[in-house]
Order: sequence, then C-alpha cells, then structure tokens
Amino acid sequence: MPRAVLKLIVTGDDFGYCPRRNQGIVECFLAGAISNVSLLVNGSAVSNAVELAKRYCIPIGLHANLSEGSPVCPALKEKSSLLNKEGFFHGKMGIRTALAEGVLKMAEVKQELTAQVDLFFELMGHAPHHMDGHQHVHVLPEIRHVFAQVMEDYRITYTRVPIEPDLPRCDWIDPPLMDFYLGVEKDSIDTVDVFRKHGIRWPDIYIGLSTMGKNMSVGNILGAIDNATASLEKQTPSVPSSFASSPGQDIRTVTIELMTHPGYPSVPPVGGCGEGPDDFSQSWERLHELETLKNPELQSQYHIRNIQLCAFKNLEL
Repeated sequence: MPRAVLKLIVTGDDFGYCPRRNQGIVECFLAGAISNVSLLVNGSAVSNAVELAKRYCIPIGLHANLSEGSPVCPALKEKSSLLNKEGFFHGKMGIRTALAEGVLKMAEVKQELTAQVDLFFELMGHAPHHMDGHQHVHVLPEIRHVFAQVMEDYRITYTRVPIEPDLPRCDWIDPPLMDFYLGVEKDSIDTVDVFRKHGIRWPDIYIGLSTMGKNMSVGNILGAIDNATASLEKQTPSVPSSFASSPGQDIRTVTIELMTHPGYPSVPPVGGCGEGPDDFSQSWERLHELETLKNPELQSQYHIRNIQLCAFKNLEL
C-alpha cells in the first residue's frame, strides 16, 4: 500500500443526553481530544448541547435514536409499533427482539427518522454532517434500508459502519458483550451493500467496540489503529476505501473513526431521553474515557504517528 496519511475522526456520542455528559464532551473537544459529536435530538439536555455546539463551533451529526426514550414525532408518541407497554422505545435489546418478531412497522421507522432529521435542521440550522445510529440500530435488518433511504433523501453523505478489525482477538472483552459486538459486526457486514447502493460513504476504518469504557486505554487505542492500518496493507478491506489515492500518487489518505462516550457520569433523575439516565451513562467508565482521551501521551502519539484529527465535515466528497 502507498504511504498513508491518517485522518482520525474522534466522535463523542450521546451529545444532549444530560448536562454532565455535555460538559465532558465539550471539555474533550476544547482539549483537542475529540473532533466530532453525534447529537441525540430526543435527549433531555439537547437544548444545552445545541447552544454549546454553536458557541464552540463543534462539528456535529445526528445520533438517530430508535431504542431509548421517547420519539420526537408527535404522531408516534401515544401509539406506535416502536413503543413498549410503558410508552417508550423498546430498548437496546428490546428493539432487536421486536424486529425479529416482526413487530416493528418500517413506515413508522421512516416517520421517526425523518422527524429526527427535521428537528436537527430546526435546532442547528444546517444538515447533519453525518448520521449514525444510537446503539447501532442503523445497521439492523430492515431498518438499514429505511435509514439509507432517509440519508439519501436528505443528501446526508456520511455514516458509521461498525466493523472493527481483529475484534474476535480482543480477549479482554467480557463474553456477553463480545456476543453483542459480534452481532453488530454481522449486521454491519450485511449493511455494506445497502449503504453503497444509496451512495452513502463511511471511513475506511472503524474503532470503538474494543476500546469502550473500562477497556479504553492509550495502548488499546493506538494498538487498534496500528492493527487496522496494517490490515489494509495485507488485504482488501471488507469495507471498501472511500479515499484511496489517485493513480500515480504515492500517498493515500486513510480515514478512521474512533467512537467514544466521554463525559461526567449522569446523576439521576437528570438525563436520559425521556425515562431518566441508564446505567451506561451513570457509570464511572464515562469519566475514564474522558481522562484517557485527554491524556497528553495519547495526543503526543498522534503527533508522532502523523495522525491528523478531523471531522466528517472535513472529508472530501
């Protein structure tokens, strides 16, 4: 493979979830530790997040949510296949069960996704720079087709495809979590052709499952980057390169997205998307990610490896 310039998009997910998560994400952005955020438009602190994004000119996309909290589409708030008996989305695993049982109506999925994109426009005054799925719902069977169509309809170019090189070899991941991650990867592999058909693009490399929460460390992040870039030298990646060099060039650009969830832990009852903050957001692991991402050693290693932080909006079409 030709010499590569590495462009790293470090995305802080769940912006808008609660004020303490927003605070941590903004601290990371101002410290140069993250370069991009994904906004939950149904998050309880979305207004605060929008104000902060505008104040600090934070590159921002839509974290489409079909699994946690309440819908934003008024027509779906009372009765919908997307809701459980308590009137909230089915949950991370619940939506997968509902989908497998044939409960979800794809027309309502499109209705809610469209409403979330429209609300993003209303809040931010511009289109999302990218659009991904909270808890990876965007790569689920059936939903992936609707998600891709909505992106095409709104001319949103970039998304996330969570296929992480060498994930099965990461023996530090707890087995139940690994099972979920491998399921996400399988769904993602099955989604590639769908996204490609709709003209959707994504970075050459995705990292974030093996480095989440307590598993995040400077060594794990750099190791994941090194392993992933090395794999591109050995074989054609399952997710085709969007930014390969032109014929005759000896330098190509390799784009990487690192998914992160930094922040100060949520303190109930504040936070969430309509039903309070979940255990994930209350965990000490949010602060651990924040501290790891801001570690000067990580920033130094980016410089040594000639890794340039950027955002989706900086990528060439």
